[in-house]
Amino acid sequence: MAQHRKRAPMSEINVVPYIDVMLVLLVIFMVTAPLITPGVVDLPSLGKSSQAPTTPLEVIIHEDQSIVLRDRDPKAGTMDERRLPRQELAAAIRAKQAKNPDQAVMISADKNVRYEAVLNVMDELQKQAVKRVGLSVKPAQ
Repeated sequence: MAQHRKRAPMSEINVVPYIDVMLVLLVIFMVTAPLITPGVVDLPSLGKSSQAPTTPLEVIIHEDQSIVLRDRDPKAGTMDERRLPRQELAAAIRAKQAKNPDQAVMISADKNVRYEAVLNVMDELQKQAVKRVGLSVKPAQ
């Protein structure tokens, strides 16, 4: 009589088929990688601008809430400063922007000026359709 042994369940994982699959994939990638051409990105070229960027007009609000319009011309090396009442400020800026539509306006105010005064100037410029208005700040040290 032959002895019949019961087979115990196998608790090991056979990794040989996984290694075979991984080696086949590795060979496929090694063969196809040199055949793939990298994508070429055509970047736009940029020539020099025919016009130099314009220096912004500076609206200065002093502590006594008087308004000064400063216009710098770096080409000529000149600077024009004039006091204006708030009612004439927008008209003067619009006249400058009529000559150069890209003319920016920068508002600089003394740190002791009430925030309301700065907002009133900005509101007046916005009502008069003045474009490109920004605020000037001094970086902290």
